[in-house]
Amino acid sequence: MENTLLPHSDELNISYLSRLFDNTTNCYKFFWFQAILDKLDGKHTRFTFDELINEMIADAWYMVTEYHLRLGPLGITDNLEEVVKYIFAEYDFRSSEKREQIIDFLQNTDDKKIVKYKSDLTLNVPYRLQVPFYDEVQIERNMWNGSKKNLTEAINRQRRLMYYFVLVSGLGTEIEVDALWAEYLFRHKEILKGWEQLKLIQYLQNKNPSVPGIAEKIEAPAARDIERVRKYWKLIVQVDPSLRDIYGAELLKDVTISVDHFVPWQYVAHDELWNLHPTTRSINSSKSNLLPSWKMYFEPLGNIEYRAYELKAKNESIAREFEKIAPYHLNNQEIRNQLYADGLTRDAFLERLEHVIKPVYETAQTLGFKEWIYDDRNNV
Repeated sequence: MENTLLPHSDELNISYLSRLFDNTTNCYKFFWFQAILDKLDGKHTRFTFDELINEMIADAWYMVTEYHLRLGPLGITDNLEEVVKYIFAEYDFRSSEKREQIIDFLQNTDDKKIVKYKSDLTLNVPYRLQVPFYDEVQIERNMWNGSKKNLTEAINRQRRLMYYFVLVSGLGTEIEVDALWAEYLFRHKEILKGWEQLKLIQYLQNKNPSVPGIAEKIEAPAARDIERVRKYWKLIVQVDPSLRDIYGAELLKDVTISVDHFVPWQYVAHDELWNLHPTTRSINSSKSNLLPSWKMYFEPLGNIEYRAYELKAKNESIAREFEKIAPYHLNNQEIRNQLYADGLTRDAFLERLEHVIKPVYETAQTLGFKEWIYDDRNNV
């Protein structure tokens, strides 16, 4: 993004800021800069490494635990991703855990493995983030991995940095944001966060090329409205009361319908009609964000979707309801033309549905979404 898209300043060199994420090979710069933005409140300008690393872990929490996003290059260990996975596996936290709870835990834990992860995260990014600003100082190659005291003294000789190092002491190392930069960053916080997140999305798309909806996965999801789809299926069940849930074979005419994402929303991040079907609340809750067994459930899914397709062709009320919801829940015109073309046989419909949904299903499986089979005695 060019610096002309960032807020102007007569006193600061915004072109240096605009180059902050040039040639980024790992995710740390994005999260470190975002942590500084988050901590600036118009009053405080001095922060410890530990405070900022805690913010980074909290910012990465949802996208790693809920969405299984890879934060680093394939085959290379990413310490931010790994510390999130470690905490999630070892401690009793949910993907939806409140940010404040995660940070409180990080502030108070004495888990040596977590402390080591945090220390490793400070080895480079606090010093390298501002490389575009270093136009008056020369940092020799051997200095980056040498004494942090010598490195920070060299960096601190540069004028008009965003922040300076005021204490060097491991995770207790402190930075102080320059007064002019602190005022600029705080005043334009939302614009700058949007800019940083755009850069982060582009980075994550490169590292997760098969994952859809990256933009929807960098923060906790907002509330979604699929009530239109629920009403659509409720009407279909009223017209054909013999329809049964695809997992537990329960009659749907006798229950309050819940809408399930066959491939979990946590992966697809959309509410497209071809991935939605009716089930019961208890079964939907049991399934959560797991992947239903393809072998067991794809054909039942195809059958109920084809029945809806048939009824749309025969029943005017269902056809009208379909046209109402299509603009919201069929956003790919090519898929709509293929899957909802007139006159398809059951086999042709199932073949087209499989063509649409199976690649999405398989990629979710590759990224670690676990398989699920419904058992009304013991859900697994």
